[in-house]
Amino acid sequence: MTVVDVRETNRRVIEQFRAGGEVEGMHRERLVLLTTTGRRSGEPRTVPMMYHRDGDRLLVVASNIGAPRHPDWYLNLAEDSRVKVEVDGREFEAEALPLLGADYVRTWIELEKHYPFLADHQAKARQAKRVIPIVELSEED
Repeated sequence: MTVVDVRETNRRVIEQFRAGGEVEGMHRERLVLLTTTGRRSGEPRTVPMMYHRDGDRLLVVASNIGAPRHPDWYLNLAEDSRVKVEVDGREFEAEALPLLGADYVRTWIELEKHYPFLADHQAKARQAKRVIPIVELSEED
């Protein structure tokens, strides 16, 4: 069994993404770099992740591959919703807003159509009584 060093993989992906070239093993056009403020350290924490466009909205999903707990980046933005976003050759400050209610339900259904693997993530998360958040990254003026 191969053990993947997630921190090293993220470091490499971030470096390749910022260099502007190909991102090994990933689809560059589907990647966003999200920088949150560490809830304990107060330090900037950057993670690469897949994003989805819903009209003008930029969305990310805190699936954590269906793990029983939310990913660290989500826990960070739950403490401080101000984030930095790097996508499509742009960098901007944004507010991270979790979707709620009917908007969440409608968006989740749409996301599962585009990314069927999310249904498996949701099933795993539900076993731990966790609902996978969907977050809108809303550019600040």
